[in-house]
Amino acid sequence: MPHLLGIAIGILSLGAQDPTTPVRQDPPTSPPIFQPGAPGQPTRTVTAEQAAELARTTYTDADVRFMQHMIVHHAQAVEMARLLEVRGHSPQVKALGRRIAIGQASEMDLMRGWLQARGQPVEARDLHAGHAASPSETALMPGMLSPAQMARLAAAEGAEFDRLFLEGMIQHHQGALDMVEELLALPDSAEDTLLSDFATSVVADQSSEILRMRSLLAEL
Repeated sequence: MPHLLGIAIGILSLGAQDPTTPVRQDPPTSPPIFQPGAPGQPTRTVTAEQAAELARTTYTDADVRFMQHMIVHHAQAVEMARLLEVRGHSPQVKALGRRIAIGQASEMDLMRGWLQARGQPVEARDLHAGHAASPSETALMPGMLSPAQMARLAAAEGAEFDRLFLEGMIQHHQGALDMVEELLALPDSAEDTLLSDFATSVVADQSSEILRMRSLLAEL
């Protein structure tokens, strides 16, 4: 019996090593698909089906115009924060300005990427035409400081600068909230997932910053 058992084991062993014997292979594992979150939000993993659905999301001309305009809107806020570093006085106001500048610069990158991924121009032609003809006290778009307001801000310093900065940035943030509200009121707009997440983030972040700036303004 031990001899027969050894022969059986040998035969099984040879069969396992036979190159003609089919080898079972596990199906290849698909690599994870990551969807970038809105500014301040984490990246999430989505399935292939979800990714395909996201790719089919449509966008409107109003969505494109909103992103193009908001890039310019954010750029002025970053410029205001740069002036604050040089001409401001309050450490608390400067810290807030730095946070605003970092956040809005990051959002500008997101908006440029959104437009480029959809083959859309980053710059809006209508803004250039309107800006050239605008009176000095007329802002380019809702909430933005007019050229005259920016000149007064750049000429101020110390506590006076801090006051003008806070008043101007509150106005600026409120304008961004108005732009989001206007977009959401349009039919079929803001249905793109990334744009919708971004608009939600703008409302949450800038509403919170408005409250903080009003508090700082009351302390000056």
